[in-house]
Amino acid sequence: MPSPTGALSSSASQYFSIIDYAVFGGMLMFSAAIGVYFAFFAKQKQNTTNEYLMGSKSLGIFPISMSLIASYISGISLLGIPAEMYSFGSQYWVVIISEALVSLTMAVAFIPVFYDLNITSSYEYLRLRFNQPVRLMGSIIFMIKMMLYIPNVIYMPALAFNQVTGINIHYITPVVCLVCIFYTTLGGLKAVVWTDTLQTVLMFLGVIVVMVLGTIQVDGVGVVIERTTKGDRLEFFNFDPDPTARHTVWTLTFGNYFNWLAACAVNQAMVQRCLAMPSVKQANKAILILTFGILSIVSMCCYTGLVVFAAFHDCDPITRKLVGKSDQILPYYVTQISKYVPGLPGLFVAGVFSAALSSMSTGLNSITAVFYEDFVKPSVKKPWSEAKASFVMKVVVVIVGSVCVGNVFLVEKLGAIIQVVKSLSGITAGALLGTFSMGLFFPWINSAGALAGGISSILLVSWISFGTQLNIAAGRITFPKKPLSVEGCSAAELAGLNLNQTIFYSATQTDQEVFYLFRISYLWYTVIGVSTALSVALVVSFATGANKPSDMDPRLLSPVIRRFITFNSKSDNEQAIELQKAQEKLLSKT
Repeated sequence: MPSPTGALSSSASQYFSIIDYAVFGGMLMFSAAIGVYFAFFAKQKQNTTNEYLMGSKSLGIFPISMSLIASYISGISLLGIPAEMYSFGSQYWVVIISEALVSLTMAVAFIPVFYDLNITSSYEYLRLRFNQPVRLMGSIIFMIKMMLYIPNVIYMPALAFNQVTGINIHYITPVVCLVCIFYTTLGGLKAVVWTDTLQTVLMFLGVIVVMVLGTIQVDGVGVVIERTTKGDRLEFFNFDPDPTARHTVWTLTFGNYFNWLAACAVNQAMVQRCLAMPSVKQANKAILILTFGILSIVSMCCYTGLVVFAAFHDCDPITRKLVGKSDQILPYYVTQISKYVPGLPGLFVAGVFSAALSSMSTGLNSITAVFYEDFVKPSVKKPWSEAKASFVMKVVVVIVGSVCVGNVFLVEKLGAIIQVVKSLSGITAGALLGTFSMGLFFPWINSAGALAGGISSILLVSWISFGTQLNIAAGRITFPKKPLSVEGCSAAELAGLNLNQTIFYSATQTDQEVFYLFRISYLWYTVIGVSTALSVALVVSFATGANKPSDMDPRLLSPVIRRFITFNSKSDNEQAIELQKAQEKLLSKT
């Protein structure tokens, strides 16, 4: 098989037939057609900011729910989770516990505040609660986060496409991303949401087909359990309290709870879709559907990884050099069973790319909303015409999308994708979640404290994350992988392979001389970031004159906190919010 960046080879191209290319091409054509429809043929054209960014708040529960699921599940999940199961075992499956709890927290403590304030950008809340500098800090951190995330999202399906076709990822990436930029630019939020719906269906279909066929191919669920147990892959209750342990029950529940809370509850990409619903009640129903969707797709991806291991339990393709990176193990497996199902590689790759395109389009649309609402709007003296504002937002989509495509080629130099993505996202996640938590749950914190806390958080976690990655690259930090075997391979399958030079994964030890914080599990990064932000913010706030909770506008605090505070009559901040709303209403009429 070719390397991730290799040229097309005949041995690889045989896996992708005309039917496969038709399935994959059909997904791209339908996605582009949706953008064209909402740009030129829909009753409501995408020529106002409200329509382009919020869909006029007329979208239903089903498409928003599908879009929320698609926003969370990317190619990173569809390929990275099975690779995680294959290389490290099933401990990661425990992550679904924290993901269920996050949805409940999001619906009860966060979304009602954003909805009551009737805002477009979630970072507008930071200005209302603190001041403009804090808002800009949050917006900048978010855009950095998405610029780091989107290239990883694109790279994973390109890797899968390369595995089943042999086509260089540098060729396929720009082509597919151009389609995404095209429909996102033309169709706005409605195009993004409805393409997400199509892509979510394809995503589920692809995973289900591979999972079912794989189970049948290895002779049933019982064989999967037997082989994964024998191969030391089944592990769910590692209660090791050591923070340097990569995956334990504690890191995947408590640690990941904060990680995913940052990714959902205060992430513009998720919040914007909830705010596009006609009411907060419908938004909460969409979040409930999101919960079941996430639990289903993550569990299926985990099980699929175990199925793949059961298939290769005694003849590992990584050891045999048939797969360049562990993240390609699922695409390789699909090529092995595709001979029995015409079009399966095309369906699988279409599903993986659908997950990537939905995440990319969501990211581009949310970055545009933040850039326009938080940077452009406050800086112009006279409100722009809707046509001019719409044009500027479309230009932003094109520019940001192009930069993200360029950054894809840096991603291939990194290691295991799940760990890399969460390590990088932890840099910004802790600072963002910490800053919003200050406003929602800690009425004493003032703007000076919020600014100091957010900056301190991102600096500390950046230092830890980059220090860790440098030590991993230098080989001073390693992670124990589960054993792999080639005992069942035939002589022909092992021909030309020098087993003396083959790496057999076994337990390895991290160099204890490496600084302790560089050895800590990446799933604790967000917890560290939030704790740092809140601690610094509280100290600075009380040192510079903390707020009086009774003087706060209750709408700026989470419903969880309001019940414990006795508020005075209308605060200056509350009156300012009402004045702003009255002015916006007047402007909309004129």
